[in-house]
Amino acid sequence: MKVRVIIKKLSNPRVRRRLKIGLCVYGGVVMIGLLFKLVYDIGYFNAQSLKNDTNTELPITHPVLTMESAQRIVSGALKEDPTNPKTTVDQIIDSNHKLSAIIIENNKLKKIAWIIDMRLFFTGDLFNDAGYNLTKGIE
Repeated sequence: MKVRVIIKKLSNPRVRRRLKIGLCVYGGVVMIGLLFKLVYDIGYFNAQSLKNDTNTELPITHPVLTMESAQRIVSGALKEDPTNPKTTVDQIIDSNHKLSAIIIENNKLKKIAWIIDMRLFFTGDLFNDAGYNLTKGIE
């Protein structure tokens, strides 16, 4: 189409009114979209700051494995009476809060045990640095 035809059609008052209405509706949709985006961003950043505030309130200290807590974990894992346990904790080799190695004794048999994340419990035979099985030697 030629430019004159376009100008002639736009000069019609009915076309101008429809064009104004269409542009107003389009502008309104854009403004509502921007408003929703702004409200979402404000809510998201408020939620993140609230999450960061709760994270800063948490203690940073790591739990330390003591003889009493190790005995309580061992008694609970072996389903023994915690007031009168048959298996006792002799020594804590490594008191790391993620993986702890301890030596336990039951009926004069010493075994090594591992406590992972202060919850899980595994036992195994006790070996010395030369590779000899000390559990069989003690028997």
